[in-house]
Amino acid sequence: MKGMFTYDLMETARNTNEWLGATARAMASYPAWGLAPHPVFNVIAGWGEVTERSFARMVARPDWGIRTVVGEDGRDHVIEIETLVTRPFGNLIHFKAIGRAPRARRVFVVAPMSGHYATLLRPTVASLLPDCEVYVTDWHNARDIPVSAGKFDIEDYTLYLVEFMKVLGPDINVIAVCQPAPLALAATAYLAEQEPQAQPRTLTLIGGPIDPDAAATEVTDFGRRVTMGQLEQAMIQRVGFKYRGAGRLVYPGLLQLQSFISMNAERHTQAFTEQIMRTAKGEAADHDHHNRFYDEYLAVMDMTAEFYLSTVERIFKRRVIARNVFTVAGRQVDIGKITHVAVKVVEGEKDDISAPGQCLAALDLCTGLPDAKKASHLEPGAGHYGIFAGRSWRDNIRPLVLKFIDDNADNGAPMKAAPAIRAV
Repeated sequence: MKGMFTYDLMETARNTNEWLGATARAMASYPAWGLAPHPVFNVIAGWGEVTERSFARMVARPDWGIRTVVGEDGRDHVIEIETLVTRPFGNLIHFKAIGRAPRARRVFVVAPMSGHYATLLRPTVASLLPDCEVYVTDWHNARDIPVSAGKFDIEDYTLYLVEFMKVLGPDINVIAVCQPAPLALAATAYLAEQEPQAQPRTLTLIGGPIDPDAAATEVTDFGRRVTMGQLEQAMIQRVGFKYRGAGRLVYPGLLQLQSFISMNAERHTQAFTEQIMRTAKGEAADHDHHNRFYDEYLAVMDMTAEFYLSTVERIFKRRVIARNVFTVAGRQVDIGKITHVAVKVVEGEKDDISAPGQCLAALDLCTGLPDAKKASHLEPGAGHYGIFAGRSWRDNIRPLVLKFIDDNADNGAPMKAAPAIRAV
């Protein structure tokens, strides 16, 4: 499976399906068919439109789409996305509201590198912008990174977070969503031991696999069931000739998408069937609920092979974070060294990706942290997506996180306006 041919073959199949959709839409839309009106032509055109759009989105990078934010003066302030740190595998970006005084709350959102772009957190970022200065990790698609840039595994990921936190300063409040939760915890512990003055003020971990064995899910069962050899053989391919990263070993986004959809195949099939019928009836819109969701959901990115494999082996199989034996650049990271950073854990009652208990394990690992600096919240009835971007986040979790940040505003450096940060 590691030949470039298989990667290009997969891209060829995607491209062909996009072309078939476009052809069906065009053919079934000929005005001549109006002479023999029949609903089948509308259904074919609807199928073609939905199919073309869906397969085209799989190789598109979504836009953040956050244009303005309302300030306390009642005016719309234009959002400018500025890059503070540029690195081969990911940048640190800042959502700057032009003409608005910097917010005292400074939040660093660590986006997951798990198949989707950081724009998956668009609702999260948009909801924080009115009250916070927001910084985000903007991870790059591995297919576009030349082999000459070197490797990128979970240790490199952790060191990226360490660097970003040092740039942002000790009055930053970190929010790690899903996959990066264990590595954000490790990065905080790394700073606690190596550069304690650079530690963040607070750390909020949302639905992440700190201890995958704390509660079984389909994801953890898969991790136990397959060997690393089987995983490498089945999932890893070399980027084809079309992209700058030609030759790089990756876990392709299209394969990841196949796994995502297979977990809820019946629900996705129903959603697309209903969308085809709405399109055939002329009831669909360019930015309706289906298109807004799937334009983001279907936009996938490749992960480096070493990042994917090291995540499965070390986080899920060997449980190096859960057992507090994680090493970075040959140096063991002791989570017990966190003695100052306030830590909050958020979980969803119905989370089928990181089930309740997996993220909560972080608090037990923080043996050096007083109970007064630990907090947790289990959101009733919430699934995985809901705890960081859905109604549960908007109505309940976001206010709790902001209160947690405010309650710990004197945890370290005094809260002040955001300092000027020089781009690196």
